[in-house]
Amino acid sequence: MLLRPRSRLSFRMLKVRVEKNRVFFGDRFSVSFQRTLRIPDDGKVYPLPPGLGLFPVHEAQECLGGRIPEGWDEMDLFIPLYQREALWLGFDGAKWKPNAVKVGVGKINVVSGTAWDKELHQEPQDYMVCPQQPWLDGINAGANFIRQFVATPLGQGYTVEAQMTGEEEHGGIQLLVYEPKPGVFPDKPPPRTRLEPSRMMAMSSPQGEMGLSAGGKMKQKIYPDPFGIDVWNTDDYGSVFVRLVNSQQYSELTGKSAPEPPINARTYTEYGLPWFDLYDETRPDLAAPESLARINSVREIDEQRGAHMQDDTSIPIDDNQVKKIR
Repeated sequence: MLLRPRSRLSFRMLKVRVEKNRVFFGDRFSVSFQRTLRIPDDGKVYPLPPGLGLFPVHEAQECLGGRIPEGWDEMDLFIPLYQREALWLGFDGAKWKPNAVKVGVGKINVVSGTAWDKELHQEPQDYMVCPQQPWLDGINAGANFIRQFVATPLGQGYTVEAQMTGEEEHGGIQLLVYEPKPGVFPDKPPPRTRLEPSRMMAMSSPQGEMGLSAGGKMKQKIYPDPFGIDVWNTDDYGSVFVRLVNSQQYSELTGKSAPEPPINARTYTEYGLPWFDLYDETRPDLAAPESLARINSVREIDEQRGAHMQDDTSIPIDDNQVKKIR
């Protein structure tokens, strides 16, 4: 269904719609919010966990009785997560005509660690080129690794936003998707297109609102722009704010129950199910900004507070369980 335009003065150029729990920007590009395993935060760098199905995506306008929570915009979207549940973002686009994509958490850019804005920046690069970047599992925190996105309640000081700004005002996920300038790429697809890598597995401070914190380390690169910043049309973009709500608030807003929590990483691994590794050894990696490299993980904050809220015991993964994907 189409999101209603804000007004005649709306700066949104690309049409944004929600269809089958995917957020579409224009006619080629979509973002999915993938359920997954929360990897241990034990200092090890883990391979890619699977996608365990899509989070349900709703428009704020779908709230029961039209009662949109205070502080939300009617254009906002929302998805349900359990506390300390992980997720990753899947990017589905066209290699023959890619898009530039910015991702923020609590209005902190997850690539550059800078404050959220609607411009594209080259030094440091604060965006990704998709679908050449097929997914994103967390913040750009080190050489060839990210720290996993993990949901935590606002107001407790765990989120990236809290550690960067000292406040937890925004939460959620912010997305900006830019079109290339006319004439740079083809307007029509070639006769055949190559399938994108797949990690999918077929497996059967407002109250309740959450933000994203840093979890365990995962092997993943964020690639430099291979085309250059001048390729992108910063006047032609779509934007959306995705709110993260806990299971109780989700039920209150929709009258539905949140999906059951996913299997834990240890049980998943003990059943011999696959993890993944992407063939990208020859691809460069954007350097992690010092501001994001210094972010404390959920486990580290727990330890500082003398709390033991989650099990981060290391999980041995047999090499035969790690499937290579191209």
